[in-house]
Amino acid sequence: MSEQDPVPNTPHTPNTPPAGAEPQDVPEMPDPEVREIAAHSIPGGLALLLGLIGFLLGVAGIVFGGSLASGGSTGSGATLIVVGVLVLIGSVFAMCGLNMVAPGEARVVQLFGRYTGTIRTDGLRWVNPLTSRRKISTRVRNHETAVLKVNDAYGNPIELAAVVVWQVRDTAQATFSVDDFVEFVATQTEAAVRHIAIEYPYDAHDENGLSLRGNAEEITEKLAAELTVRVEAAGVKIVESRFTHLAYAPEIASAMLQRQQAGAVVAARKTIVEGACGMVEDAITRIAAQDFVELDEERRATMVSNLLVVLCGDRSPQPVMNTGTLYQ
Repeated sequence: MSEQDPVPNTPHTPNTPPAGAEPQDVPEMPDPEVREIAAHSIPGGLALLLGLIGFLLGVAGIVFGGSLASGGSTGSGATLIVVGVLVLIGSVFAMCGLNMVAPGEARVVQLFGRYTGTIRTDGLRWVNPLTSRRKISTRVRNHETAVLKVNDAYGNPIELAAVVVWQVRDTAQATFSVDDFVEFVATQTEAAVRHIAIEYPYDAHDENGLSLRGNAEEITEKLAAELTVRVEAAGVKIVESRFTHLAYAPEIASAMLQRQQAGAVVAARKTIVEGACGMVEDAITRIAAQDFVELDEERRATMVSNLLVVLCGDRSPQPVMNTGTLYQ
């Protein structure tokens, strides 16, 4: 047995906290001020086509107006030039509303600071060019904590690390409810891992108690439930969470290793004794049933003692020749 035991992979994919794993002592997060809605947009191909047509018409108007002005029609030429310039500027301005949205991305749209919606449809889309658009990735992400050193429920220093798979669920909350949702997830993940670590021991003294090493699946469910509550305000969904590192701190690792080894030896001896008692019982029962040796209480006790020594001893038994009897 080593000081660091492998932690079984126990993925959990909750959309809501699993039943029976409701987190406790988790701070209550404020309600979100805004929630995601779909932004009004049109296909960008049509907008691009209209913009190019307007651009070409504006250029043509400027060129034709210049020709009229040079030919003597100064008033008509100047008017046509002005109209061409306005159409050209309007076309360029309108094409500023074009957005290329890749799969796994979204655009948070604001008009003069007010949230107007989110574009999730991939491809070329067009929105009001007066709006500002912020790109938000909706792809699945990983966050792995550094190796954290904390005290478990028994006060023993331990080291642990976790990996969390998460995804932005509500782009409006991720943008407006927190300053930096990536940093927010990282900080809340570390806080949740530390909180879970101090709630449970590395190894439980009670056989029915939960421990970080012996009940990784249940602890992982509680970690996922607590993370779900903590990051809900940022519009983030926890896809999966698991422990990647779990060990005693170096300063107590050798002492805890001896404790684990002693526990293994005690458990092995207990199994050996239970098996030996059953074998001795069977042997005495068969001898008494076949009645080929008459055993009084003293001989029965001696036989039980010898059989237990042979079966439970950690060394090879040394036979002893008895030339007399038990009574001489």
